[in-house]
Amino acid sequence: MNRVDVFRIIKRRDLEAGINASVCCHTFRGIGITAYLRSGGNMENVQAIAAHQSPRTTTLYDRTRDEIALDEVEKIQI
Repeated sequence: MNRVDVFRIIKRRDLEAGINASVCCHTFRGIGITAYLRSGGNMENVQAIAAHQSPRTTTLYDRTRDEIALDEVEKIQI
């Protein structure tokens, strides 16, 4: 199976599930790296797991800071 076949499978499953989001192979890589880090894993180990030569590459997949705390939103004053 090549990467194009994998991409087609992911897109088909995406449509079947009704997600209708921009999903690709890297989506799952980001989810896995983020889940590992949120579970207490460290960047050095996840870099090795992902087979990234540079920690900067691994950091691109780290979504742990994507969620904004309610405290931050409440600082907005209109």
